[in-house]
Amino acid sequence: MNLQEALSRYKAGVLSRLSAADAAIMEKATEDLIRSGIVEGVKKIGDRAPDFTLPDAVGEMVRLADLLARGPVVVTFYRGTW
Repeated sequence: MNLQEALSRYKAGVLSRLSAADAAIMEKATEDLIRSGIVEGVKKIGDRAPDFTLPDAVGEMVRLADLLARGPVVVTFYRGTW
C-alpha cells in the first residue's frame, strides 16, 4: 500500500465515525483551506527550511541545525492538546 492509499483508508475510517454534520464541517474547512491558496506555500520534499529552535514533544529545546548535523530530519508540527 502506498502513502496515498493509506491516507485514503485513514480518512474513510475517520469519516465513518463522524456524524454527517461533522463530516460536512470538516469537508468545508478542507475546501476553504485549498481555496485560500495555502497549499502553494507548503514546503515540499527537498525544500530548505530556515534554522530554528523549538521545543520538542517533551518540551526540550531542539535546534534544526543540530539535528541536520546528524542526518536527514522530518519535522512534524503538533496542533496542540486536544
